[in-house]
Amino acid sequence: MRDYGYVGPADIRAEVVRADTAGRPIRSATDFATWVEAREHDEPFTYVVGLDGVLRLAPRRSEHVACAGGERVLGAGEIAFGIEAGAWAVVEVGNQSTGYCPEPGSWPAVAEALARIGVAHPEGFTHEFVFRRCPGCGERNVVKEGDFVCACCEAELPADWNFE
Repeated sequence: MRDYGYVGPADIRAEVVRADTAGRPIRSATDFATWVEAREHDEPFTYVVGLDGVLRLAPRRSEHVACAGGERVLGAGEIAFGIEAGAWAVVEVGNQSTGYCPEPGSWPAVAEALARIGVAHPEGFTHEFVFRRCPGCGERNVVKEGDFVCACCEAELPADWNFE
């Protein structure tokens, strides 16, 4: 399984990574229930899966690098929960993180972290993003509709993930 280092702006990392901004580690169903029941559910949450396989959750407006405590991750994105058949379940989950730019192939790490805490989840990302760094201008891009062209300089983007 690939792991991902932070690829966003250094000034954001320097500004937001502090002990009080790290995401809440969710190691069990009890951890999850305690955390999620104390929050509003009108929008998704920021998540990362650490190299230890532990899901970490933070409010949506949190930077992924802050949620991860500045560390490398196995997955990152946004996640929403709801009650289905009387139990908490993932209703939406994606890999949208321009700080880590994880591949859609990061799904197994996310699924394993959710299974470990007993939260039902879909069979894959409900919102899947493909990221590429432009070899011409260095900009991070979201590839839309299979169009591998840089949004800034219109250079061709590589077919393979290219952030490290």
